[in-house]
Amino acid sequence: MTLMKTMTTTLGAAALLASTATTALAVDLQFFFPVAVGGKAADTIQALTDEYAAANPDVKIDAVYAGSYQDTITKTLTAVRGGTPPQLSVILSVDMFTLIEEDAIIPFDGLAKSDADKAWLTSFYPAFMDNSMTGGKTYGIPFQRSTPVLYWNKEAFKEAGLDPETPPATWEEQIAFGKKLTKRDANGNVTQWGMRIPSSGFPYWLFQGLTTQNDVILANDAGNKTNFDDPKVVEALQYLVDLSAKHEVMQPGIIEWGSTPKAFFEGQTAMMWTTTGNLTNVRDNAPFDFGVGMLPANKRRGAPTGGGNFYIFKDSTDEQKAASFEFIKWITAPEQAAKWTIATGYVAPRPDAWETPAMKQYVADFPPALVARDQLEYAVAELSTYQNQRITTILNDALEAAITGQKAPAAALEEAQAEADRILADYR
Repeated sequence: MTLMKTMTTTLGAAALLASTATTALAVDLQFFFPVAVGGKAADTIQALTDEYAAANPDVKIDAVYAGSYQDTITKTLTAVRGGTPPQLSVILSVDMFTLIEEDAIIPFDGLAKSDADKAWLTSFYPAFMDNSMTGGKTYGIPFQRSTPVLYWNKEAFKEAGLDPETPPATWEEQIAFGKKLTKRDANGNVTQWGMRIPSSGFPYWLFQGLTTQNDVILANDAGNKTNFDDPKVVEALQYLVDLSAKHEVMQPGIIEWGSTPKAFFEGQTAMMWTTTGNLTNVRDNAPFDFGVGMLPANKRRGAPTGGGNFYIFKDSTDEQKAASFEFIKWITAPEQAAKWTIATGYVAPRPDAWETPAMKQYVADFPPALVARDQLEYAVAELSTYQNQRITTILNDALEAAITGQKAPAAALEEAQAEADRILADYR
């Protein structure tokens, strides 16, 4: 009897200790994420987070939808400066230098201790890692990544006497196709534009498609030097301006990013440049058969990468950093990456995700999903520098001045380069 009582007491104490240990091991994480395109992104990321939490009850993840990319970096920096940062966040890959300068994030290299972890760090497409590493260290993990692609209305192509299966392959063809696709009524008013390249929000990104195709890079890898006044950059901006001012295949003035898919659905434009992150949105809402292709080439093919990376924040406990690391490994694993791509159209950021049964079935049913992945062969890093928001604002303002006819492209870019040099001189 005494033995039974002793055993019962001992077992009860052990259970209490186990319960206490479990409580002590519980980790709370706050996770900021943005959604910049239409579709199922917010619902999907919440579902993935819930799935992980259900399988890992000792990790509590508060997934906070922080708005647009701009909203997310603003809220994150405010939280960092106030001493209450999230433990992890998806933020634009180009904000890496800003986060480093704020001393807000840590490199992943120190958390990747095992051979498997180190192999995981090298499992992503090199084109996406260009905006994720600096100084030999990995600060961001690709997740919500994209490239711009060309969408076209196959019915509009047929009506214009163009092959509906063949998009323009060059700058010259883009103009020629655009002229055939631009429709006017009896009074000469345009009822359908040939093409649409958005120039609001973050116009530098789509403009970087043109500069890459013209074989020029806008900034160096160190993030402290821009090339805005390079003659090839000027030539690219002149081409963009001429699409409206000279060739009349694109509406004049600033073209809104957010309304571009709707304009495409409603037949206001026969072609558009936008992110592959809009792929699911277009698939769900286009009332006609459409195509997806790589951006047209000039001196070469090319497009910038884009989208968001995962970051882990410095002002976290060791347990929170380790838990964040494990969650990021899980959500970027092939099965989860496939779910994310299928739901949103973002590019699965590692090759093995494309080998999963779900992804193979997806691309068999919907081959356009492969376009952005295949375009990575020609992709370059999105414009990213120290003081990145100031630098991109300077370039965006120059683009707007040229597009609206306030300044000639060469003058606008020369002024932008001078201002960027003034800001970045201290980082060289």
